[in-house]
Amino acid sequence: MEIKEIYDLYKDYLDKEIVVKGWIRKHRKQKEIGFIDISDGTCFKKLQVVYDKDLSDFDIIQKIHFGSAVEVKGILQTKEDAIELKATEVKVIGDCAEDYPIQPKKHTKEFLREQAYLRPRTTLFQAVFRVRSVVSMAIHEYFQSHGFIYLHAPIFTASDCEGAGEMFQVTTQELDKIAKDGKLDYSDDFFKKKVGLSVSTQFEAETFAQSFSKVYTFGPTFRADHSNTPYHAAEFWQIEPEVAFCDLARIMDIAEDVLKFVIKYALEHAKEELEYLDEYEEKGLIEKLETTIKQEFKRVTYKECIEILQKEEIEWEFKPAYGADIAKEHEKYLTEYFGCPIFITMWKKELKSFYMKQMDDGTVASADLELPGIGETFGMSQREDDYEKLLDRMKELDMKTEDYEWYLKLRKYGTCERSGFGIGFERLLMYITGIKNIRDVIPYPRTYGSCEY
Repeated sequence: MEIKEIYDLYKDYLDKEIVVKGWIRKHRKQKEIGFIDISDGTCFKKLQVVYDKDLSDFDIIQKIHFGSAVEVKGILQTKEDAIELKATEVKVIGDCAEDYPIQPKKHTKEFLREQAYLRPRTTLFQAVFRVRSVVSMAIHEYFQSHGFIYLHAPIFTASDCEGAGEMFQVTTQELDKIAKDGKLDYSDDFFKKKVGLSVSTQFEAETFAQSFSKVYTFGPTFRADHSNTPYHAAEFWQIEPEVAFCDLARIMDIAEDVLKFVIKYALEHAKEELEYLDEYEEKGLIEKLETTIKQEFKRVTYKECIEILQKEEIEWEFKPAYGADIAKEHEKYLTEYFGCPIFITMWKKELKSFYMKQMDDGTVASADLELPGIGETFGMSQREDDYEKLLDRMKELDMKTEDYEWYLKLRKYGTCERSGFGIGFERLLMYITGIKNIRDVIPYPRTYGSCEY
């Protein structure tokens, strides 16, 4: 039987013999009795197994190693409102060697990253990756229930959506030969042109939004960003909805609604995991999440934010200035200043991507949703729907417009007002779980200088 089924239907199995298979997560040995906590991964809870001297192989059971896979036959019973299995037989399915790195003691997250293939066995990462699964489901639940079409966008792309030169280049040619000759002939390459891993699925989503009105993508994206911070990874997942006949104000409404829905869903479907994280990872986590659901997010212009920051007599590491980006320390201060998540809107166009709707005052119709303790998690904008304005902006940035001809043509063939946003899925998870490093919400993190497993 699965442990989840035992907890869900335990009254049906009380005082009956059942068989459970799982892994030993704790083994407490006494002179005449022993207690084994086993987990089979079907739920966050573990099942306590009790065995005593009455078993003929008591001494052998006491020697079973922590981490071993076992099969237990026994009678299900309750004791002081707890469920336990009184063992009649314990068999080892797979022994665990004594050099098993995950011992029954507290390990640092840095150590566990080095054991990424084993860390899902720990209680902390059982909680984290269960929440990741639940939040993934919440994303699909929201968009499917609101009439969005799910688009499977390509991972290989010839278009750099962000235009920031952070694409991983893909080739089938021998790198040693290229390095020796100093030549790269794309006619010999698989795609016959320069191709990279997608940094965003926005462009593809825009094409589908002009057919289906509301679409979303949810999948891996890649950026060759050399930032080695707790908030950056080279491979991460993004949610990118795109909505036709939609302006900036409405897309902000949708973004706020998505966040609140996902948090509420996680509180309902990952209650035990979040309670654990509240106790051991971030005190007050559940209260923070419940407060976020109730709050009305503030909308503040970029200019207003700079003015607020400049008024404060603080020795900033990066001095706030109009025309300069808003640093991490500024994001932290602003969310604390307003006491809630905030949308920073109407950024200077020089600070944002070329495809954003240009305004007469030199700003673009864009917004970043900043979450307390995390910073920017959602980035959104109304897209430029004027062909000439978009073309001029691309020329200003010295972009190769011929590489984006199809994207430009969207403005010629029945264009419309449209907007979209991207959610950094792992940053969203950091906010929901209280985990402080992006490497600890990704099963196998790929970061600058590190690609293990």
